[in-house]
Amino acid sequence: MDAEPWITLQLCPALSPLLRLRLLRQYGEAHAVIAAPGNELLQAGLKPSGLKWLRQPDPAVIAPCLDWLAGDSAHLVPFSDTRFPSLLREIDDPPAALFVLGEVDVLAEPQIAIVGSRAATPLGRSTAADFSRALCRRGLSIASGLAEGIDAAAHEAAVDCGGATVGVSATGLDRVYPRRNSELARRIADVGALVSENPPGIELQQWMFPRRNRIISGMSAGVLVVEAAARSGARITARTAAEQGREVFAVPGSIYSPQSRGCHALIRNGAKLVERPEDVLEELPALLQACSAEPAAPDALEHVPGELPLLDELMRHGPVGMDELVSQTGRDAAELSAELARLELDGRVHSLPGGRFQYGR
Repeated sequence: MDAEPWITLQLCPALSPLLRLRLLRQYGEAHAVIAAPGNELLQAGLKPSGLKWLRQPDPAVIAPCLDWLAGDSAHLVPFSDTRFPSLLREIDDPPAALFVLGEVDVLAEPQIAIVGSRAATPLGRSTAADFSRALCRRGLSIASGLAEGIDAAAHEAAVDCGGATVGVSATGLDRVYPRRNSELARRIADVGALVSENPPGIELQQWMFPRRNRIISGMSAGVLVVEAAARSGARITARTAAEQGREVFAVPGSIYSPQSRGCHALIRNGAKLVERPEDVLEELPALLQACSAEPAAPDALEHVPGELPLLDELMRHGPVGMDELVSQTGRDAAELSAELARLELDGRVHSLPGGRFQYGR
């Protein structure tokens, strides 16, 4: 496949995404759009500056994209390619092409998106990781947005358990945002794929994030929200998912936590309340049929809902004080203190102000 016509079309100024898609649906391929009679393109709504670009694109703008595509595991997957995610092709405004770093075949696997707050609590990160591992073990890939907090926890858990994950970036794939997730992005590309509709070299702008979110939801059969503030990008992703006809799931939390308000609002508006990975799986029988992997036994560190030791179970639902732990477990304070200290060293418990403790890895 000749990537240059697709890059030319993707970078064309004065060409809106919807008009670009309409032209592709009319002419079939990027090179056919570029070769179409100028009067037809102008009548379709292309501005003269856009027509001039299609006829004489700036080599200095095109070259960085071609250089990036010459790298290892770098791909351009256009809308017309059979490897383009089939669910994403069905939305109202799919991207004309995807830049992909890593394993392109991962895009064809059934996916669940896990998204949520950047300022996630330890419990929220732990919950996202638990769901990610369990869904990966059922043969699902995990899609998310490479952000800090819930996104990063979901990606990391998928990679750590040997599953597949797709990180959808708002930036071009020549950079990672946020930069501190650069090592995570590298690990994702090794076992899954990094995806962006934006070409390498493009400057990051705020409008790219909601555009990125429609790809996360569009390529997934469902979106699971784990912690979200009342106003958040995760809620935007969930709203977009509902508009695209995708299933929306939300994990409830404490009524006192600002990070639970977005999830509770989603549930009030029709999102499915979930407490266990099985709650997601039960809603997606057709998707599960496409999964070939058999459920694997949980590893020693995974906490399976319904099988938790009482101490972990008590702390999973929010911060708990020592008096309540003593009362609920029937163990003495000295014994519990020693156990909590061990769990804190393992990173499975966090101590909070006021002598309270909370589960989290």
